[in-house]
Amino acid sequence: MARQRNSIRQCPENIETQNLMFISEFYLMELTDNPELEPILFGLFLSMYLIAVLGNLIIVLAVSNDPQLHTPMYFFICNLSLADIGFISTTVPKVMVNIKMHRRSISYVACLTQMSAFAIFGCVDDMLLAVMAYDRFIAICHPLHYPIIITPKHCVLLVLSSFLVSILDFQLHNLVIMQLPYLKDVEIANFFCDPSKLLNMTCYNYFINDIVEYFTGAVFGFFPILGILYSYYKIVLSVLKISSSEAKFKAFSTCVSHLSVVCLFYGTGLGVYLSSTLSSSHRKDLIAEVMCTVVTPTLNPFIYSLRNKDSKGALRRLHLRTN
Repeated sequence: MARQRNSIRQCPENIETQNLMFISEFYLMELTDNPELEPILFGLFLSMYLIAVLGNLIIVLAVSNDPQLHTPMYFFICNLSLADIGFISTTVPKVMVNIKMHRRSISYVACLTQMSAFAIFGCVDDMLLAVMAYDRFIAICHPLHYPIIITPKHCVLLVLSSFLVSILDFQLHNLVIMQLPYLKDVEIANFFCDPSKLLNMTCYNYFINDIVEYFTGAVFGFFPILGILYSYYKIVLSVLKISSSEAKFKAFSTCVSHLSVVCLFYGTGLGVYLSSTLSSSHRKDLIAEVMCTVVTPTLNPFIYSLRNKDSKGALRRLHLRTN
């Protein structure tokens, strides 16, 4: 009902609507109304972007160049790092340009491109986290069958499946958004072209919007979370059966990094949802969105490198090779 009331306010009968194809540009929400804070925000976004890109690239280089890390788990970590680079690159560069140029407009083509890239890389992140939980489940619960089940071919198929599901997700958003009527000179209540914000700005076809939101929510959220919870439920049951405390700790330690990333990813995502649901302030929504879209991919490489002995060893060896 709240979303419908917002749409009614955006679409009164005396305002002419038109199809999205005829809109030349949209207007993104400013991060701050205070011009004095813009240089600080620019520096923060630039720093986080460089840290995220360089950190994830180092993870990719370490995994690619170290034979000891040529395992299924690190193959998935490598792909997750690439997805994180794409994820943060869809939003932060545009934000920095807008801050530097003192503008907030984005063209129709750029908006759809940004929305598509955001949906793809965000969904890939989500799917890969579920795949990695499945990998840990097989490794701990069925260790003898692990080399047979998690083969290099199956690893590639799992990653490709994640990308295919992500492409389906963004195609569905594009198909619906390009067919629905929008107001002229629409201002997007976010600092980037968020697919959910674009859907909520439509003036008609609420039923179609709800179907798209529920379907993408199930694919993008519910099923991956369900898979992760089921995997760790089985992992906990298997570990509890182990008599040796040292073996229990070793089994759990292989999951710590993945669990940390899962909590960070879904925790910030839940924060965005609760902020938009419980708060009427768009500024508070922006803070939650920044945490989800910028901070999460920035912290991921630190989580995997600092909480994992193999990663730290590979990074040291990579450092010695480059010097």
